[in-house]
Order: sequence, then C-alpha cells, then structure tokens
Amino acid sequence: MSLTKFISAQTGSLSAKRERRKEARPGELLDAALDLFVEKGFAGTRAEEVAARAGVSKGTLFLYFQSKEELFKAVVRENISGRFKEWNDEFERFEGTASEMLAYCMTVWWERVGATRVSGITKLMMSEAGNFPEITAFYRQEVILPGQALFRRIMQRGIDRGEFRPMDLDYAIYSVIAPMIFLILAKHSAGTCADASLPDNAGKYIATQVDTILHGLCVTPPSPKASK
Repeated sequence: MSLTKFISAQTGSLSAKRERRKEARPGELLDAALDLFVEKGFAGTRAEEVAARAGVSKGTLFLYFQSKEELFKAVVRENISGRFKEWNDEFERFEGTASEMLAYCMTVWWERVGATRVSGITKLMMSEAGNFPEITAFYRQEVILPGQALFRRIMQRGIDRGEFRPMDLDYAIYSVIAPMIFLILAKHSAGTCADASLPDNAGKYIATQVDTILHGLCVTPPSPKASK
C-alpha cells in the first residue's frame, strides 16, 4: 500500500471513530447525568461535573442540552416517561385477568425501574420538588399523570369485567402506587424507612402487597348460602 493510501485509510478510520463518538455523546451525557442526579440531587449536580464524567467539555454538553433543566428532562424521558408507550402497548396485549395484570405490572415496574438506579429520580423529586416548580410540573405531566392513568386502566378493566368491585379510582389507584414508592424509599434510605433487607426481598414484598390489595385484611365471612 502506498503512503498516500495508508494515510487516507487512517484518516478515514479516525473520522469514522469520531463520528461514532459524536453519535454516542448524548447517551453518554444522559448516563453520566443520571448517575450524578441520583448521587447528588438536582440542586447539587453541576453541568461541568456531568461533562467531566462523560469525558467531554462543558461547552460540548451545552451543544446537546441548553441547560441543566433540559438535561434533567432528557434523563427522565430517556429512562421513565419515554417508556409509557411500551407499557401501554403491553396493557393492550395482556390476556390474563386484571388481578394477574396488576401483579405483573407491579413486578415488572420494580424490575425495570424500581430496582435500578433510575428509581433515585423518584427520591430526588420527593426531596426537591418544592424548590423547582418547573421541574415538578414537568415530572407531574410526564411521569405521575401517565403512571396514574395506566393503573387506572388496569383497575377499570377489572371493574368492567366484574373482577373488581366498583370503587373511586381517583383514590383507589394510590393503594397500588403507595407501596411501590415506599419500596423505593426503602432502597434509598439505608434502612431508615424500613428494614434494610426489604429491597432484596422485593418479590415477596410485592406479592404480599398485591394479595392485600386484592383480598384486604379481614377474613371473608361465609355467605348466607354457605352457612346454611
């Protein structure tokens, strides 16, 4: 190979690597931002720290995300709110009972979000929401409302099919949401909210919560017909 061809080949290879690196940067920045938001919170995370962890300059970060707020929104969309279409599609395809669907939804949500570092975003919002109204409004619109709507659909399906009794779904949905938030808090509280081993036994915890939601605490009294 001539020197000219060799130099041309090397230049082309470097250009291709730089192009691949450029395409990967948004994902690398989002990954670094997620780590830092979970570790330090929204207020404590600085743009230059995110850039440094991703191995780029602060100026490069702002080429992709105009502000820390926009970076946070992108992290939420990438890891949580952008997945609601997938979850709603699963709802449409699910062929089991509403009870089975509720158990599946809670279990899969924990596996895909709660048990991962992404769950730290929920803790962040609970601790810092009052200080950042714009971020809070965004999170409510992108995560809270769609999440509530999905659980409402599951419970409404159960009512429509005669599996669940009629109830006020505006409030009943919290019987499902609250145990999952508590499990997240337990994961990130180093044992101050619950036994530190609780997240390690998440499967048993979720199964117990589902059983309690579906069957309550009281022993079911025998029906008049059965007692005769």
